[in-house]
Amino acid sequence: MKVRNSLRSLKQRHRDCRIVRRKGRVYVINKTQRRFKARQG
Repeated sequence: MKVRNSLRSLKQRHRDCRIVRRKGRVYVINKTQRRFKARQG
């Protein structure tokens, strides 16, 4: 998992990427390609 300042560029890497807010942190998750994961905050 990458920790990044900007998650918008990571969201565009795959069409199944979703941005999710959990516990004050912003995550990029992907159900089909699980390697596309990132966290912000």
